[in-house]
Amino acid sequence: MGAEERDGVDLTNLDQPLFDGADATKRDLVDYLDAVSGRILPELAGRPLTVLRVRPGQQPFMQKNVPKYAPSWIRTVSVWAQTSKREVAYALCDDRRTLLWFANQRAVEYHPTLVTAEHWDWVTHLILDLDPPEGGPFADVVAAAHLVRRALENDGLAGIVKTSGAKGVHVFVPLAPQSHEDVAAATRALAARAERLDPGLATTAYIKQDRGGKVFLDSTRSGGATVVAAYSPRARPGVTVSFPVAWDDLDSVTPADFTIRTVPALLGDSDPWAARMPEPQTLPADLVAEGHTIPVARVQAMHEGKRRARERRG
Repeated sequence: MGAEERDGVDLTNLDQPLFDGADATKRDLVDYLDAVSGRILPELAGRPLTVLRVRPGQQPFMQKNVPKYAPSWIRTVSVWAQTSKREVAYALCDDRRTLLWFANQRAVEYHPTLVTAEHWDWVTHLILDLDPPEGGPFADVVAAAHLVRRALENDGLAGIVKTSGAKGVHVFVPLAPQSHEDVAAATRALAARAERLDPGLATTAYIKQDRGGKVFLDSTRSGGATVVAAYSPRARPGVTVSFPVAWDDLDSVTPADFTIRTVPALLGDSDPWAARMPEPQTLPADLVAEGHTIPVARVQAMHEGKRRARERRG
């Protein structure tokens, strides 16, 4: 049935199909993650990890808690989850052995937090997540990403970009230590400034039906949020990969270019994500100040939803 051992991890059922539409086996997943382990591990190490697992005959599911049967050598950190009112034991995927164990568990996607287990009070990156409208072309997302880049440059900031591995892109700005509240505020302000550069193309509207066919600049990935890691596979047709792209190359790629089959050869010995990552930056005071005047999207959407429901009843 395709079994072997690597780094002390028993790998099983390697010849099984990964999932419907993957056009790949579990071995392909294991081999890919092993090939890029030197690149993806720095993105995961020391950060509470959520994975998306795909088991045969089941719907994919997100797993935060490390299962009871996990080997004792996997490092974990316990976090109080306010929503579920319980302790969650997150894995810290710090080494190849842990990564291979997750691969054998059919963990396809790797979503680390934006904080490390050692420094809860420091969000390491500001992130904007850009999503096309339903059925919208990737070219629109690329155009919106260039707006974000312009907005960053107008504030003397530098960011880098990767495909999300799904339909959108993620813009990352590495940060010097600043408060969670200020980073969240700056993220909202950055999205608003990018939107103002071309309101016909991009929107910060959190409620879907208010977006009017525009690219959504999602400013809610902050604080305790997770985001899929660079080089992580996605549970999508062809097993696409979230892949770093140079700003100048963004117009000539599509998310489907980057899969667990194509990425190892594209990378060779390089690590473009680490190589392009700017030095940590301090957010400009005016950006932070503007952000503090912008309501938190989820809270605003909740109030707006209640208001609309009252109107319908009225």
